[in-house]
Amino acid sequence: MLKTAKNTAERLQLKIKDPVPNAIILGSGLGNLIREMTVIERISYRDIPHFPQTTVQGHKGYLYYGRLNAAKVLAMQGRFHYYEGYNMRQVTFPVRVLRHLGVQNLVVSNAAGGINPNFGVGDIMLITDHINLFPEHPLRGSNDDALGPRFLDMHEAYSADFIEEFTRLGERLNIPLQSGVYVGTPGPSYETPAECRYMKTIGGDAVGMSTVPEVIAAVHMGMKVLGLSVITDMVGTAVSHEKVQRAAQGASARLEKLVSAFLPLL
Repeated sequence: MLKTAKNTAERLQLKIKDPVPNAIILGSGLGNLIREMTVIERISYRDIPHFPQTTVQGHKGYLYYGRLNAAKVLAMQGRFHYYEGYNMRQVTFPVRVLRHLGVQNLVVSNAAGGINPNFGVGDIMLITDHINLFPEHPLRGSNDDALGPRFLDMHEAYSADFIEEFTRLGERLNIPLQSGVYVGTPGPSYETPAECRYMKTIGGDAVGMSTVPEVIAAVHMGMKVLGLSVITDMVGTAVSHEKVQRAAQGASARLEKLVSAFLPLL
């Protein structure tokens, strides 16, 4: 893993010359943040050695390098999911590559179903913690100490400093924010009513099919993480991928404004 990720990063450094401290993984329907960037390079995943390929509508499959409000940033427009058939090392491989490109701060966004009854469709939730319900762990197998520790401390998977700063930013920009615990599930089926009750019982506020593996890999390599969910539906109601995309796009302008203002603060 270490050798392959380094090899991929070295190939990318032919186009991305300098270390880039910040990266964003854009979730379903949230790829429009690219419009706010000054793009220096756009690289198709198909042209990146060892990268998986996106198969999900709304995940375009490009890595962007540029500036967002003067902050140097890499943006992944499209991510990889366990339900697509990839194993956890493949799902988290891009995060390993980002670290080798110099990334220290990672913003992950996703579309999620609301569990907390105080949430509404279109809300933006700051992820304060997560519950991992995936059947496979990204650190399973032999550990490479050059990547990170064998037994990983996850007491602050989502940076408390970032959460505090982003909360202040929301108040300053007059953009309401929710906060809560994200439940990560393998998908691709949406939750049954019984599963929804279970997730609420165990402390979940929102549920989705991504993010958790990427965050584990990022923390394993010493990166600081900010997690954001757009609540695209309320669990227990009828849902479709198209409905999720529409709701995510409806919240995208507010999320773009927040993230654009946040990155220069790092």
